[in-house]
Amino acid sequence: MSGAMADPIRWARYRWQRLVSTEGGEGSSSSNSSNKCYQSSKTIGKHRIVIPCLGHFKEEYEKVSKLYMNNKIRTTKYTLLNFLPRNLFEQFHRVANLYFLFLVVLNWVPVVEAFQKEITMLPLVAVLTIIAVKDGLEDYSKYKMDKQINNLLTKVYSRKEKKYIDECWKNVNVGDFIRLSRNEIIPADMVLLYSSDLDGICYVETAGLDGETNLKQRQVVRGYSEQVSEIDPEKFSSRIECESPNNDLSRFQGFVEHSNKDRVGLSKENLLLRGCTVRNTEAVVGIVVYAGHETKAMLNNSGPHYKRSKLERKVNTDILWCVLLLILMCLTGAIGHGIWLSRYSEIPFFNIPEPDGKSIPPTLAGFNMFWTMIILLQVLIPISLYVSIEIVKLGQIYLIQNDTDFYHEKTDSTIQCRALNIAEDLGQIQYIFSDKTGTLTENKMVFRRCSIAGQEYCHEENAKRLESYQELDSEDEDSTEHHCGSSTHMSKWQGHNRRAVNELLNRKSLNQLSGSYPALGREDGTGDVPHSGHVAFSSPIETDVVPDTQLLEKFSQISCHSYQQSEEASSKLSLETMYIADFFLALAICNTVVVSVPNQPRQKMRHSSLGRIPIKSLDEIRQMFQRLSVRRLSSSPLPSVKESSSESPNSFVSKLSIFRMKLASPALDGAAQRAAEPHSTDSPENSQVPQELDMLNVAAGCKHSSAVSPPIELSPLPKLCYEAESPDEAALVHAARAYKCILQSRTPDQVTVDFAGQGSLTFQLLHILPFDSVRKRMSVVVRHPVSNKVVVYTKGADSVMMDLLRTASEVGTNNSEIEQKIKKRTQKHLDDYARRGLRTLCIAKKVMSDAEYAEWLNHHFLAETSIDNREELLLESAIRLESELTLLGATGIEDRLQEGVSDTIQALRKAGIKIWMLTGDKRETAVNIAYACKLLEPDDRIFTLSEDSYSQSRDASALMMSKILEGIQKNSSAKKKPCQKLGNVSASPSSQAPEFSAGLVIDGRTLEHVLHDSLQNIFLELTEKCRAVVCCRATPLQKSVLVRLVRNKLKAMTLAVGDGANDVSMIQVADTGVGISGQEGMQAVMASDFAISQFRHLRKLLLVHGHWCYTRLTNMVLYFFYKNVAYVNLLFWYQFFCGFSGTSMTDYWILILFNLLFTSVPPIIYGVLDKDVSAEILMQLPQLYMMSQKSVAYLPSTFWITLLDAFYQSLVCFFVPYFTYYGSDIDIFSFGNPINTAALFIILFHLLIECKSVTWIHTVVIVGSILFYFVFALAFGATHNPPSNPYWIMEKHMTDPVFYLVCLLTTCIALLPRYLLRVLQGTLFPSPVLRAKHLDRLTPEEQREAIKRWKDDCIVNCRVEFQATSGSSSTATGPVSEEESIASVLPTSKTPFQACSRDGFGEDNSFSPDVQDESGIQMA
Repeated sequence: MSGAMADPIRWARYRWQRLVSTEGGEGSSSSNSSNKCYQSSKTIGKHRIVIPCLGHFKEEYEKVSKLYMNNKIRTTKYTLLNFLPRNLFEQFHRVANLYFLFLVVLNWVPVVEAFQKEITMLPLVAVLTIIAVKDGLEDYSKYKMDKQINNLLTKVYSRKEKKYIDECWKNVNVGDFIRLSRNEIIPADMVLLYSSDLDGICYVETAGLDGETNLKQRQVVRGYSEQVSEIDPEKFSSRIECESPNNDLSRFQGFVEHSNKDRVGLSKENLLLRGCTVRNTEAVVGIVVYAGHETKAMLNNSGPHYKRSKLERKVNTDILWCVLLLILMCLTGAIGHGIWLSRYSEIPFFNIPEPDGKSIPPTLAGFNMFWTMIILLQVLIPISLYVSIEIVKLGQIYLIQNDTDFYHEKTDSTIQCRALNIAEDLGQIQYIFSDKTGTLTENKMVFRRCSIAGQEYCHEENAKRLESYQELDSEDEDSTEHHCGSSTHMSKWQGHNRRAVNELLNRKSLNQLSGSYPALGREDGTGDVPHSGHVAFSSPIETDVVPDTQLLEKFSQISCHSYQQSEEASSKLSLETMYIADFFLALAICNTVVVSVPNQPRQKMRHSSLGRIPIKSLDEIRQMFQRLSVRRLSSSPLPSVKESSSESPNSFVSKLSIFRMKLASPALDGAAQRAAEPHSTDSPENSQVPQELDMLNVAAGCKHSSAVSPPIELSPLPKLCYEAESPDEAALVHAARAYKCILQSRTPDQVTVDFAGQGSLTFQLLHILPFDSVRKRMSVVVRHPVSNKVVVYTKGADSVMMDLLRTASEVGTNNSEIEQKIKKRTQKHLDDYARRGLRTLCIAKKVMSDAEYAEWLNHHFLAETSIDNREELLLESAIRLESELTLLGATGIEDRLQEGVSDTIQALRKAGIKIWMLTGDKRETAVNIAYACKLLEPDDRIFTLSEDSYSQSRDASALMMSKILEGIQKNSSAKKKPCQKLGNVSASPSSQAPEFSAGLVIDGRTLEHVLHDSLQNIFLELTEKCRAVVCCRATPLQKSVLVRLVRNKLKAMTLAVGDGANDVSMIQVADTGVGISGQEGMQAVMASDFAISQFRHLRKLLLVHGHWCYTRLTNMVLYFFYKNVAYVNLLFWYQFFCGFSGTSMTDYWILILFNLLFTSVPPIIYGVLDKDVSAEILMQLPQLYMMSQKSVAYLPSTFWITLLDAFYQSLVCFFVPYFTYYGSDIDIFSFGNPINTAALFIILFHLLIECKSVTWIHTVVIVGSILFYFVFALAFGATHNPPSNPYWIMEKHMTDPVFYLVCLLTTCIALLPRYLLRVLQGTLFPSPVLRAKHLDRLTPEEQREAIKRWKDDCIVNCRVEFQATSGSSSTATGPVSEEESIASVLPTSKTPFQACSRDGFGEDNSFSPDVQDESGIQMA
């Protein structure tokens, strides 16, 4: 029957394999590999040949191996020899360092020398040393890590010893054979030649590479998987040719050429990557093809990325102003010196002539003086500012990372700051671009509803279960997996299920069983492997699905009544039953889920059923009894239960124990585990067990309790663990499992499903066509074990699936009406699900005749073996297969909102930040989630730009946008209010457009037109008028283009936040990228600047730490400019009294050390610890964020006011001592000392005035700086220090009361204006920040009242403004069709939902406007 067709197909497959191997292409490479990268075998230069260092290959190996790297890695930048030159070379890339180097060189020119040569070098040497030490320590930590990795051990085959020996990773070479055991890390990229798994599969966990904990399958090279024993390296006589090393993780091309010139293709499925971990497989052997820095993991390791913050760019421009100021001052000095010299009629006695007797003319002397002055006034350019900024940023990052509010207990993770130099940018964000799934939502997919054959099943019991989860604490959810025997947690919702009593009884017997073997659960379950609870997408909330009672009833008819079904039975029932059966088969089969066993979660589940009756498809139920006699046994060595039930329980149990020993599988320890995990009480294997099995279970369990391990295999199935690549897949497999359609095992060529508790069905797996973003669907092609026909099961997005269904002409007239009705009804259900915010999928099938399949296979083989246009051909092939489908039904999966998302979004919006949601989901789902998380409000007017509402041309999009804009502008321009003062900044709900509340929804197709150069400006103008933008069906590339557009065109500060690989490009393009370490691996985190575990943490990160980091750093930078200008001007004023001769009234050492030592630490402490407003107030009043967002602390005016204040203070500091000592015979250093001392007091007390919070650390540092200055000056004056020699100066002054008076008077007069300004600011016209700071001093009750009043003022202001600006809405909504603007975007609570009909199969379901949506409301 099937044999006739199977042979030609086998032959075709064989021919194809031969064809591939001779082509030298890749055998079974994934369809994603880009054909651009394909390299033909002729261009050997671009290829690499890998041969083992054994036997007859020896000579060739020595030739080839020289070209390849060994496995030693070095991630350090420096070595001992090159550290100094390379570090200096890098540091001199900084313009400031080059400037100071230039000054040092200049000071060595005798004509313009101002200081001792050594003194000028001091600041530069100090700065270079500090940075070099920091770089050196960073590099040393990398060196230690490298050393640790290089010295890890692995088993490498040794030629000499003819066996595998322990060898360090660094000694592994290309061509070496490596043997790995379970849980070992792979040391280099290697081609898999042997696996202890019977199917030639090796399971790897790629967490080390991309953070994903779910298992991936890798296959032994074709031709090697049939080996019974392990491969012998000595007998390996093939050579491998593969592509040159590259960083593409999803591609590997090459072939193995045997000694007889036969070739076998290689793909990424045959490659084990360095850094992954072997799981589920006892032993694997591979040959190394890439080692060390040529491995894909190392080529992907780009190291830390460097972004420059906005503040740093601003500082650079202000430094240029300082350079201009310096040149101006030096020009003044040069001209002054020239004029002063030319006023002497004869050569003055102090002007020493040159050796030839001539003296320098005044103009040349003036020119030389210009350079002398540059050396003298060099401190005006703050060299220490750069070092201080780096130190302050490290301090700020340290405080952020140690904030306990960012710790998330469930994931045991906290914030990671991956970019050290942009912390202050967090305080200036204007736009946030957020992904939806996994970022705003949990990415925990929970099966909520399904529609099969046009009939909807509400799963109300499941909804009640989810409510009970919401009530329970989060700790409870974690503990359910470990808490032995506790049934209270589940019984809360099991009561809703009418079979709860049976299940409880059943569980009791299991408890008794496992009770007799208390140690079993722990026998070999722990080890060094993580607990099953840690498997991705396997929390109880996702895995436990309570079946819908009505659907379960229908499903049970399949398992029980199908045998008795007579031919006269209702065909309608059997048709629906067939739909239901196929629907659940599709859920169980159409995926890439890996099956494993929980008490050793990384141990693969081999298909170990007892060979029970394989229930077949319902297409041919009448043939059932005929088939029973000749049915095929499953892969288990045991007889079926039907046969064994006639034997005595004893013999059966003894067979079981043999079976157990034979397999040595921990899977069989399942009973204790099952009893200990309450959430498994609902699992399929515990209910509706056939009667005889139950009896047998108890009998065998009691009788042999002391002799043998418990006969767990008698309960229909061990507890399985599903490892899926996405949470959607996991949710669907768990849903199928709840209905007793249990995925039991999966190998490369077959899938086994335990169907309805009656037996195993083993499907021959012919092809998997994986999901891709073009097709938006996935298909599996299987040979049905009963009908023996080829069946295609497809699941995908309804937007594409509905167009692939059979049309009326292709179906018989009898069925066409039913199918059209099903399609219509299912579409209605899908729209309802989308409005509820559920993720929707359509499930369909197609049965092919062998002839059709053979024809398609022929085309598909040609596509797979072609080199040019391979991807296009494979896509065509898939599309040819996925046509004329029969719709089975649809599913609705809920992705629950993360905790605190709506509060966070509201707070961020109050802070003046615009939030865009960019998602790949369909429009209705995205809009619903936007309402649930308060991104869109019920009062918002929504404008939709989508492919359905308007034609897809670019002109139509432009016309549409301009109409919407006109509407908005008419509405708002008539009654526009004058702009608000900053003082009342808290009133505006959004920084751009407080006057109008509109939302924009746009889809991917329309985005393509909108992002065209001609439409960008009008699109941005429109988005600026909207308070929220939702982009649905957006591709990863479109996301990054949007972020770049807003960043470059609007010159706005952007932040992108996402959790998956599809968000990486957006995260890298934004000014600040935030990754969420969620369920989708770590790609987003690896690409980000900051990584958080929950979206709600963004609130504190921006509103508190962002605000603090920005204000602290700006204040510190301004203080540095003030300090340097004030101090340098003292020298400048002195030039007017010394003939502009470049003389200093202070000793050079004190002059240089003043900035370097005496006043350097206080501003750093100020920059790290200053706190203008407490975290609590900043969180409660998000409006305060606008102060840092609008750079209020560092406006250009602030910079110039600071410089003017510095000029004033330097005038006071110079002239008060000048007039005090005027007319006396005081010497130059005695005049300079009080000026210098007063300057120190002024500069440090100025800092105290500016500090918003003074702690004991501030006090210690300021007092310490003053003491240090005096100690140094006294010690320096007490010794003989040529050439300046300020001998005993400070000692004399310390005994002179005038000195103290001068210092006191100078300090008070200099600081009075700034002090008065701050006092007036604090009392008469306080800024919002000062008002907020005042709240900190109130009692808790007063504080609450004050904050409430503040918020009320804000709401009143908003309302007044909104009423003033909102006119008739008709103009704004005019352009948008009524249906688009209102119906599709009503908030969740107002949308009329479809009632869950309990009617029969053939009737229409009607809408009931009163039904509230339980899921939509819960999500908010």
